[in-house]
Amino acid sequence: MIFVKESDLTKETLDLLIRMSEDWEAENSCHGYRKNEVSDIEGNRVFLAYDGDTVAGYLFGHIEKAKSTSSVMPAGTACFEVEELYVKPGYRCKGIGKTLFGFAENAASGEAEYIMVGTATKNWRAILHFYIEELGMQFWSARLYKKTGGPQNGVK
Repeated sequence: MIFVKESDLTKETLDLLIRMSEDWEAENSCHGYRKNEVSDIEGNRVFLAYDGDTVAGYLFGHIEKAKSTSSVMPAGTACFEVEELYVKPGYRCKGIGKTLFGFAENAASGEAEYIMVGTATKNWRAILHFYIEELGMQFWSARLYKKTGGPQNGVK
């Protein structure tokens, strides 16, 4: 049975998150993802999903205020910014990411009006399905790219 709890940021928790982020980096599933350093995690609230004594996934993020007014919210609106949501490969498609997200959303609801997430996954169809269809998030913006076939390797 999977359960989620918020974790203090101990040395043991930091070491665990860094090891799991190394595994995530090795998957090569996200554009530019690199394993975490301590400074990437410090200052965040950490939520861990457990299968018995085994950590099956994590989510960490923090409260921040919108810097400027946007089409979604006015400046100064408190948001919980999800920095990372990761589930080990053997635990995927079992509702663990959804459970982690829901737990963090509930925990942050007293402080934040919105929960926000950005993603750089290569499997954009699956991630949009997850966030929009399964979690009920709204689409706000996207940054797309396409190589032009022009100058390569910085040579003009």
